[in-house]
Amino acid sequence: MRVPIHTVSDLGLALRATRKAQGVRGDDLAGAAGVGHVFLIDVEHGKDTVQLGRVLRLLDEAGLRLTVDVPTEAEPVFATLRTNGLRRAKRGQRVLADTDTDGATDGTASLSGSGTDE
Repeated sequence: MRVPIHTVSDLGLALRATRKAQGVRGDDLAGAAGVGHVFLIDVEHGKDTVQLGRVLRLLDEAGLRLTVDVPTEAEPVFATLRTNGLRRAKRGQRVLADTDTDGATDGTASLSGSGTDE
């Protein structure tokens, strides 16, 4: 069953329901995922400030998969980023995943701040 997730509480409820249905104790799931049982309680109760990486470990251990619907117009950019990764921008530049309007194909474009083309 696919469940739309809009809040941490939604995700926590899905995790708790799955864990309970599997008959797994909270401290056992937390230990298997490498997180503390208090962290699991925080997730299941919808605490907004939980760390995503640790949540993903819990979900994986419980057999849950988190997916994101990427808009169609973002798919080419996402594919490029997934292939090339992110590169740290030099001062005065920003990192782009595809060709910018200035014709740059190296993944960067200058930010001049003057508002005019050079």
